[in-house]
Amino acid sequence: MGSQGLELARAKMRAAGVDEVAVETFAHYYRLLEHGETGMIPEATIDPLDMPALADVEVDEQAAVEALAATAVIKLNGGLGTSMGMDHAKSLLCVRRGLSFLDISVRQVLHLREKYGVRLPLMFMNSFRTSADTLDAVARYDTLAVDGLPLEFLQNKEPKLLAKDLTPATWPKDPALEWCPPGHGDIYTALRGTGLLDRLLELGYRYVFVSNSDNLGAVPDPRVAGWFAASGAPFAIEAVRRTPSDRKGGHFARRKSDGRIVLRETAQTLEADKVALADLDRHRFTSTNNLWFDVRAMVDVLDQREGILGLPLIRNVKPVDPADPASPEVIQIETAMGAAIEVFEGAATIEVGRDRFVPVKTTNDLLVLRSDIYDLGTDFVLDQAADSVPYVDLDGDFYKLVGEFDKRFPDGVPSLKQASSLQVSGDVVFGHGVAVRGDVALREPKGRRVDAGAVLEGTREGAADA
Repeated sequence: MGSQGLELARAKMRAAGVDEVAVETFAHYYRLLEHGETGMIPEATIDPLDMPALADVEVDEQAAVEALAATAVIKLNGGLGTSMGMDHAKSLLCVRRGLSFLDISVRQVLHLREKYGVRLPLMFMNSFRTSADTLDAVARYDTLAVDGLPLEFLQNKEPKLLAKDLTPATWPKDPALEWCPPGHGDIYTALRGTGLLDRLLELGYRYVFVSNSDNLGAVPDPRVAGWFAASGAPFAIEAVRRTPSDRKGGHFARRKSDGRIVLRETAQTLEADKVALADLDRHRFTSTNNLWFDVRAMVDVLDQREGILGLPLIRNVKPVDPADPASPEVIQIETAMGAAIEVFEGAATIEVGRDRFVPVKTTNDLLVLRSDIYDLGTDFVLDQAADSVPYVDLDGDFYKLVGEFDKRFPDGVPSLKQASSLQVSGDVVFGHGVAVRGDVALREPKGRRVDAGAVLEGTREGAADA
């Protein structure tokens, strides 16, 4: 028997029809929280991690195709894109040539099936809020479903807990806000609870490739599949070199106590260790959130642990209503799927190129993705057409929301192929065929329209068009 808060939370989850595996997983983390667990990883307990690069690894072509043939693909697709002003599945956002993230991801998989003659199923881990939108959108692809496997499974939900006493929060104004997702670490709980892991084994699948739906660089490439199969690792994550834009993000390290690889997120970093977190020379690699796991190894570990993988706890404190800072403070219990790397002995990391890591978290990223920095080939794979990706910082007052962003690029986004950076302060509307060269900073407190065909170079403060 647990504490009153835990029993109330369990009852609430069961009344909402949450799977029992998810209920007991939540109970595990609740107890950790109750006993003061913070999930913090002190700098003194870890060492920097080095790793091989995919570019330096020899992969047999036939073995690569065989590995791909034994792979199933899962896209994390539970997000609504609310930070960008969206109220539907973020993956439905149009990004290139009238195609959405979802369209491009589906076509990447269909192309690989045809090219290599493999089954390569694609499944989406949806939330209750993205399920209907996603299934409606993929209905046009009548060959996408693979016999014996669903196109989707749902991530679980859990109650937000009042910070003052760890009882489930209530919010009559909008009861939906009483719930939160458990973080993408829930994928293992959801796969276990739905029976999909066992089903994959029954159908002859050995490996699973997981990535975010907003990362179009995350193609289930046979070369990476071949490397993973040859490595014999039970679990692996693709990594990239950190850049200045990654200073505040998570990184890989090796735990001193047992030599296991760990993925330390920002929320798991002590304030005193934030300088070390930002040191790109010390901690050189960050996660792409593209991960691979051996299905049999995952089943075995979950069996050994009675269905609870035991990922590190992430304690996230927020107001119960994100739009109302004065609403009661709650704790959301979360886990990160990449943190599973520390659970598996012999887990591996591999350095990949930035072409496999093109996430879109803000409209700054969206501008780059829609620009001529990338070409979209007949295989629906993004090819970086410029030598480097420019730094983009758009004024949040005017560009943060997708609807407002689109109004300011009514005739298409500017050319960024020759740009090093673009910073915009103020309300600037771009005409057709604008080109940005070098480092450009526009500071326009009174607003401005950039004429069609203009070439922008250098810093401009209320200046006339070039």
